[in-house]
Amino acid sequence: MGSCRINNIENSKFYCDKLNLICDNKESLVVFHTSKGIIEVQLFVDSNPVTTANFISNVRKNLYLNKNFYKIINFPDTKIIHLGHNLSDSFEKIIVKNSFTRKKIPLEIKLKNKEPMYGIQIFDPAEIQKLQNNFEKGSLSMVKVDDKNSSSTELFFTLNKSPVFDGRYSLFGKVVKGFEILDKINKNDFVKKIEFAY
Repeated sequence: MGSCRINNIENSKFYCDKLNLICDNKESLVVFHTSKGIIEVQLFVDSNPVTTANFISNVRKNLYLNKNFYKIINFPDTKIIHLGHNLSDSFEKIIVKNSFTRKKIPLEIKLKNKEPMYGIQIFDPAEIQKLQNNFEKGSLSMVKVDDKNSSSTELFFTLNKSPVFDGRYSLFGKVVKGFEILDKINKNDFVKKIEFAY
């Protein structure tokens, strides 16, 4: 019953229409101009149309302009760099105070040769082997707000192969140039701008 619901109703078109997103984007390469240097990211516009459309919309609204990398987490096996608007930011507190409701987007997971799935985490090792994309150094993903949804603004980079995240987060891009810059990012650094590379 769950797969029927996902395949027939809650597909990418359903969410693009519901969230008022343009999901047939051709902009698949973005350039992060950071205080440490330039990072180029390939977006997975074909496998993750809703997540990439949401991100592209945010970029066009200059949502990440001059935003700090607000949290750096060092796990034993990986480092994670967070970017976006979170409730600890004074800007976000002002928005929430002014009756802004933070939008969620559905968790978007893509298996090879299948349509993206929405609102479902994957834990079965056999299914994880079929993922279209896996977490590696330079992977770009949305932060989750609950088991079924991602934040519409908060994202993170991983600096190592991170199989513990596979099938649990909306992985929608990967660094293709500027790994040495990504390695140097710390909490005092920020995004000057993000632009599309055509």
